[in-house]
Amino acid sequence: MSNRRLTIGVLALQGAFAKHIEMFDLLDGVNAVEVRSGDQLDACDGLVIPGGESTVISQLLTSSSLLEPVTKWCSEDRPVWGTCAGMIILASGLTNMVDADEKVIQLAALDITVERNGYGRQIDSFETDLDVVGQARSFKAMFIRAPKVTEVGSEVEVLAEHETSPVLVQQRSVLASSFHPELSDSSAIHKMFIANCF
Repeated sequence: MSNRRLTIGVLALQGAFAKHIEMFDLLDGVNAVEVRSGDQLDACDGLVIPGGESTVISQLLTSSSLLEPVTKWCSEDRPVWGTCAGMIILASGLTNMVDADEKVIQLAALDITVERNGYGRQIDSFETDLDVVGQARSFKAMFIRAPKVTEVGSEVEVLAEHETSPVLVQQRSVLASSFHPELSDSSAIHKMFIANCF
């Protein structure tokens, strides 16, 4: 790993951005910052789109004038990681939109289709141990109103599954997780993303 200090931007419009920053701050050589403007994004080596409410994040991306720079970031194949709602926004396809008035931006940075709330509502939240490709130890993952991956493109690598469904996937420099790694005691997935940013 390079000695260069990385700047990781965490989209700070809504959701679990603070927990991601806390996790990155535990790692050597990483400076994690909140991103609320295109100028802040320009200074970053990697971007995290955190969990939260995908429709609210979509609305705030548009109203904050961040949609264009984030779209450009993804179109240039720069390192980006979406967790839970962030996975939905990075996906190319979406099912299970209950309310026709709800709008979710999809950046199509990742060739997957996801089912919104595919693992159930808040009351159905659960923890489970995942076997992750390249990791010697299992990862305790927290699923909260998590999206379920229903289709995976040929260029997408499945890094972890839960009951045969992909829950951690990567396509080139794009990483996405159905679960919330920032709520774990382990920084293993955060380190995986950092490795994409060099």
